[in-house]
Amino acid sequence: MNPLLDRLQPYPFEKLRALFADVTPNPAYKPISLGIGEPKHPTPKFIQQALADNLNGLASYPSTVGAEPLRAAIAGWLERRYGLPPLDPASQILPVNGSREALFALAQTVVDPAQQDALVMCPNPFYQIYEGAAYLAGAQPYFVNSDPARNFAPDYRSVPDDVWPRVKLLYLCSPGNPTGAVLSLEDWKELFALSDRHGFVIAADECYSEIYFKPEAPLGGLQAAHMLGREGYPRLIAFSSLSKRSNVPGMRSGFVAGDAAILKKFLLYRTYHGGAMSPPVQAASVAAWNDETHVVENRAKYMAKFQQVTPVLQTVLDVALPDAGFYLWAKVDKLAAISDTDFAKRLYAEYNVTVLPGSYLARDAHGSNPGRQRIRMALVAEVEECLEAAQRIAAFCHGL
Repeated sequence: MNPLLDRLQPYPFEKLRALFADVTPNPAYKPISLGIGEPKHPTPKFIQQALADNLNGLASYPSTVGAEPLRAAIAGWLERRYGLPPLDPASQILPVNGSREALFALAQTVVDPAQQDALVMCPNPFYQIYEGAAYLAGAQPYFVNSDPARNFAPDYRSVPDDVWPRVKLLYLCSPGNPTGAVLSLEDWKELFALSDRHGFVIAADECYSEIYFKPEAPLGGLQAAHMLGREGYPRLIAFSSLSKRSNVPGMRSGFVAGDAAILKKFLLYRTYHGGAMSPPVQAASVAAWNDETHVVENRAKYMAKFQQVTPVLQTVLDVALPDAGFYLWAKVDKLAAISDTDFAKRLYAEYNVTVLPGSYLARDAHGSNPGRQRIRMALVAEVEECLEAAQRIAAFCHGL
């Protein structure tokens, strides 16, 4: 067996099941889960219809590079969304089966397994795939703690100078999971300068880019590179997905875009790996990327939900409306001293509401765990259910 598998830690939801193993939730309340970030809004009918209309595509093997109409639709969306100059769909775009598998697989392409001291830099807290990708590529993860004073953006200036030369891949998530933080143009400028100096690849996870609460849309990595005159997007790969944008997590449809030289190698890897998207899913994805009306409607639903739920929770938790994403990242000790795990366990027992302890989404690094005494709440259900959950959380906090 691959010994690197032994380095993997239990997934946060496995830890949550263990935490709740001896708990019987209060039967007076129906269960409400704010734990898993799985979109619950209905899938648009036109996407379902496009999938159904193209089931005859099941009779053909898909190509790893994806059909030209899909790559063109993705390129068109990127150009419209981020104000980019025309992209080459043949060399700068690659469809993937959801961003999760591509985020993991990129590390296998980028990291040299012969280099014993290679590092993969990750935000902390972070999406657990980054850590697993680092270990199974033969590298070590290096965590950069989020800084509440910087709206929870990772503090890259805290990284010692002797660390950077060992970094081969840097994962970032903007808008962030779980914090909702969006990197600024100045943040990108600093990261690009570091990448130029040390040669590492930047993997920009942007799956939450279309759920935001400010007038201006979140800045994307390719957009920042274009604004800073970085033609060809050197050492930059952006990842996006339809799961959150279009409420189709079950389709497993996303893309990577950016540096053509890296994508050429990534396509070679994926040709052997077997990462080809089903033809019906490709057709439905074309329909989704070419329509923006359903995205605007979806964003409005999240806006209405957060505007109702956040004020209720602010009375009892240290929490604020994020820049973007569908999570609230709350500090739990506003009314009483309590750990994030005890908060989650007691809330589940007394009010049958599930939230995820923040420490499960982070690692102890540089003397602290930036998720400690925080919880992540995924406001993915319809507004009535989320509001009821918020009211139960408020009642629970008042009883502490």
